Amino acid sequence: MSKFCEITGKGALTGNNVSHSNRKTKRRFYPNLFTKKFYYEEEDRWITLRVSTEAIRLINKKGLHTVLKEAEKKGYIKTV
Repeated sequence: MSKFCEITGKGALTGNNVSHSNRKTKRRFYPNLFTKKFYYEEEDRWITLRVSTEAIRLINKKGLHTVLKEAEKKGYIKTV
């Protein structure tokens, strides 16, 4: 399972570990993801999504149906 948010599209970023002697080695910064179930009232069923904390706040603010339609428009999910 890849590490990206299905609502916002957040993914892993790359950077460097920097030691005390200033040596640099590559590393990855992963988003804060959760596998969470949401109740989708329009279809009367539960949906499991892999979402970031920002997406959870977005769903609480705008509602699941609105957020899913926006994510579908942006191409983060296939169909609702």
